[in-house]
Amino acid sequence: MLNKIKLENILFLDIETVPEVATFDELSEQKKELFAKKTEYQRKEEISAKDFYERAGIWAEFGKIICISVGYFVNTTENRSFRITSFAGDEKQLLIDFKQLLDKHFNKENHLLCGHNGKEFDFPYIARRMIINSISLPSKLNLFGKKPWEVAHLDTLELWKFGDYKHYTSLNLLTNILGIPSPKQDIDGSQVAKVFYEDNDLERIVKYCERDTLAVAQLILRFNNLELLSDNEIIVV
Repeated sequence: MLNKIKLENILFLDIETVPEVATFDELSEQKKELFAKKTEYQRKEEISAKDFYERAGIWAEFGKIICISVGYFVNTTENRSFRITSFAGDEKQLLIDFKQLLDKHFNKENHLLCGHNGKEFDFPYIARRMIINSISLPSKLNLFGKKPWEVAHLDTLELWKFGDYKHYTSLNLLTNILGIPSPKQDIDGSQVAKVFYEDNDLERIVKYCERDTLAVAQLILRFNNLELLSDNEIIVV
């Protein structure tokens, strides 16, 4: 079934998120209480909500998106290329720009969004942050009333599970076992908040996000037993 999907119809993506503010102390008292309540089952008894706040970026209610990187194939038969671009910085603006991309270029029935653990994390996170920022949902993220087979989402983690819902494989592990260059060449997800708030190095995060997006595309190629992208086929715009 997967090999019947045209690569040109897939928009590959990855997002990077951080806590909505740099420190727990910057939250309102009400938000502190809500965060403590939200995380009480994840935290061990000896870990305070304040100490746990460094992980706040994984929840759309307490985090924000600082980068969305997307990639798409061009001319998959001859002179194949893969173009990558990123929306980064101010969250509301990057969400508006991403929505415009979907509405103008990836709004047809045969268009798909693809991420690693995208169905569980990236896609719902983007949708929630759009609602929080008063941005109307593009059709590819508006799942209200849709049946499962009508949802135009691909997930490389789900594809690798082969129906085993207990199984989780990280993008880093999956690229390693399939002979794909690791996207974790510089930083990993646990370091993004520090690089953003302490180092003020958004460009470093963008490059990391773009490597993850490329890795997802390479996974789809491997799942289809196709040749991986070479460096001269990858164009960052």
